Amino acid sequence: MRPARHRQQRRRRARAALLVPRRGRQGRTAPHGGKVVSRRKAKVDPWRAQVQQGWHTVTRHPLFGVFTGSALLLPADDGELSNDTWAYVTHDGDVHFHPRRRAPAEEWSWVFAHLLLHLGFGHADPRSCAPKDVDGDQPGPAYHAACCLSVDGFLRTLKLGRSPAPLPEDLPGNDEVTLSELWRRRGIPPRFAPLGEPDFRIGSAKDAEYWDFQRTFAIGVAEAATSALDQAGRPRTPVEGHVKGPWDVALRWFVSSYPLLGALAAGMKIVSDAELARGWDIAIAAVSAEAGEIYVNPLATHTEAEWRFVLAHEMLHAALRHGERAGLRDPYLWNIACDYVINGWLVEMGVGEMPEGLLFDHALTGMSAEAVYDRITTDLRRVRKLATLRGRGLGDVLDRPPRRIGGYVDLDEYYRNALTTGLAYHQTGGRGLLPAGLEQEIRALDHPPLPWDAQLARWFDEHFQPEEKRRSYARASRRQASSPGIPRPGWLLPEEVVRKATFGVVLDTSGSMDVELLGKALGAIASYAAARDVPQARVVFCDATAYDAGYLPVEEIAGRVRVRGRGGTILQPGVKLLERADDFPPDGPILVITDGQCDVLRIRREHAFLVPQGAHLPFTARGPVFFVK
Repeated sequence: MRPARHRQQRRRRARAALLVPRRGRQGRTAPHGGKVVSRRKAKVDPWRAQVQQGWHTVTRHPLFGVFTGSALLLPADDGELSNDTWAYVTHDGDVHFHPRRRAPAEEWSWVFAHLLLHLGFGHADPRSCAPKDVDGDQPGPAYHAACCLSVDGFLRTLKLGRSPAPLPEDLPGNDEVTLSELWRRRGIPPRFAPLGEPDFRIGSAKDAEYWDFQRTFAIGVAEAATSALDQAGRPRTPVEGHVKGPWDVALRWFVSSYPLLGALAAGMKIVSDAELARGWDIAIAAVSAEAGEIYVNPLATHTEAEWRFVLAHEMLHAALRHGERAGLRDPYLWNIACDYVINGWLVEMGVGEMPEGLLFDHALTGMSAEAVYDRITTDLRRVRKLATLRGRGLGDVLDRPPRRIGGYVDLDEYYRNALTTGLAYHQTGGRGLLPAGLEQEIRALDHPPLPWDAQLARWFDEHFQPEEKRRSYARASRRQASSPGIPRPGWLLPEEVVRKATFGVVLDTSGSMDVELLGKALGAIASYAAARDVPQARVVFCDATAYDAGYLPVEEIAGRVRVRGRGGTILQPGVKLLERADDFPPDGPILVITDGQCDVLRIRREHAFLVPQGAHLPFTARGPVFFVK
């Protein structure tokens, strides 16, 4: 890079040029021959103040704010610019304006944005233009006109400032190279010819390596996109004590540079509140998928690369719905298993740097969260000492947000769309390969699980096959009017005696059972059983003791149910009653309907559970569990 002293000299010159005092009384001569300096404040030229205001308006814009560290505003020398020329920009970012030009700040904003766009589009970069487009350090007339037309077309959509001269209504849509080649042969149309001298200077190839303004402009575009997404997003409750820090920079990096998680990052908000982190025992970070917020501890000291890793970790927790997928598992152990899987993915993808102390094991690479959970539960004493990003013994996936959040949104659909869209951008952009487990989970989100009633219907299909009808001429069907002389075979059920299929129902009738749950479950059971030619089911009602109701028609089970409310729920005697009954087939499956507040069950035959959404069984179920919504 250029020496720092050269940059400091340019900055001092720029600051001195923006404050030019008006002509006033000269200082008096002191008796000793020196000058007596007047203590009056130097008055600022109002037209020079308009120039400064226009420059500040441009540099405060998110698109051009990235140029403040490299672009400087300087006055041109007297007589250097013609009266038709407003300003020009050099290849190294110096913007020279006409010192005697008088115009409002809105027009200066347009001029300065025009010049900075020349740098951002690479017009002053010798590597971007052909040799025939360069005349010394100035662009050729055709190339200059084509570049100005491209910049004006962009500025018209940006709506920043006001153009000093009216723009043509019909701007050609060709790029600069095509237009300059065309106008070099045919001449520049008068309505597209720019006024004054060329407004940018082209540097040499030797200097091009020091000033990469195209990369700077790309960062500005990302900053502007992030700002637009923040303004267009859903309103959020401001959090007192929010501190800007490296976590905010890391979140913007995902939006601008990592499309896989960019859509997620655009919809997430970081809350960095020390009091909130202390109240919820958050050591580093935690996430609430329901609120769409990541809670970070501002007292945790990490680099920007480490914060990228932490934020990606929390975003994947929320997007893959790990909190909802815990089911009947221990929530903390399930959180630990998901941490191992996510950290393995992020290390493999090289997203940021993993902070020290996080859960990572090469032996678990390629395993799913369910498989990791089954493995770590064999050593509970060691696992209880492990720590998540929230701390030891605490999960960093919050089951509820720290405060009440307003608004309604379909979270599953939102996170599914964000991840699948990010995966599509990642693959189409050629960003590289992803871990197979992560890609498989993202694609699985495109196919949400079946609702509980569809799963129950599939369970009935597996265990009960409807009787197959056959056609027979023993009982001919009605003849068709078009061919009355041709007999048609009719449908006939088998005449031999067959054993009807049946199943057992162990029904929790304690006082804690929800009547709406019973209605939904029994209604679905009756309809699916009748559709599969299952006429009766063996029913056992259980609360404090078991009551054998015998075989009941499936459509009458709901009418016989009475919620008794006699103490706790003991279901094991009801299960044993069915397993030992002589009139119940040994291969008959058992369907248990309970709210989860029951004893530990051991069932030695095919079975399934119907429980309300959000309930947890006090044991590990070996049969399928259908969560009724």
